[in-house]
Amino acid sequence: MPLYEHVFIARQDLSSAQAESLVEHFSTVLADNDGKVVESEYWGVKTMAYKINKNRKGHYAFLRTDAPAPAVHEMERLMRLHDDVMRVLTIKVDAHQEGPSVQMQKREERGDRRDRR
Repeated sequence: MPLYEHVFIARQDLSSAQAESLVEHFSTVLADNDGKVVESEYWGVKTMAYKINKNRKGHYAFLRTDAPAPAVHEMERLMRLHDDVMRVLTIKVDAHQEGPSVQMQKREERGDRRDRR
């Protein structure tokens, strides 16, 4: 099955438990459509670059999935209809990276960066 990575932003006035329950809800949507969530991460409340629906911050969540295309389309459709979800980004990838995402890594663990002059 194809591999996907999803990031979605939920409203800032939700509690962290409610934001994490959104991850669970959309995981069950994928499971009902013959897909599965390989890994999920809750990144917390972060400041956005610009306002979305009069919100300056949002709860960020990240999902790595292994699901057929119709399951992903159904999940995206439900995310866009959900009142608490402000933005959704889905990317098809060839392989999932091992370990935590870049957002969850400490600054020392991120690897080599070019030297600043």
